[in-house]
Amino acid sequence: MFDIGWSELVVIGVVALIAIGPKELPGVLRAVGQWVGKIKRMASDFQGQFQDAMREAEVADLKKQFDDASSAASNFTSGFDNPLESAKNQIEGAFKEPASPAPETGAAPAATADIPPPPDIPAPESAPAAAEHPGAATGEARRGDAA
Repeated sequence: MFDIGWSELVVIGVVALIAIGPKELPGVLRAVGQWVGKIKRMASDFQGQFQDAMREAEVADLKKQFDDASSAASNFTSGFDNPLESAKNQIEGAFKEPASPAPETGAAPAATADIPPPPDIPAPESAPAAAEHPGAATGEARRGDAA
């Protein structure tokens, strides 16, 4: 701030001693010291208030960023179905649906009567014939086959 060295302070002290006089110089120096103390306290109060305002602004900015991130995360996750909730709803729906009564005649239900029987599936051509297996004609079991 001020660029005052020791030589300038000595010159100011000598001028003050000559102008004020040796009797009143201690009282004047005490008053100047009190004024400097008041100025320093005011400067520190101002600096403290400024620092508090900066902290509040930073906290408000951090809170805003957190709120934005939180809302973005909730918007992102709201687009997905919760698998537990959907499974729960399916199970509750299955129990709430009325069960269809079984027919008393013993016939197959109407839903399965429309399903055709499976077609006969031919054996693959790569399967060996029964004559190729030794002991197949006699009924002997091969090694490793369960009896």
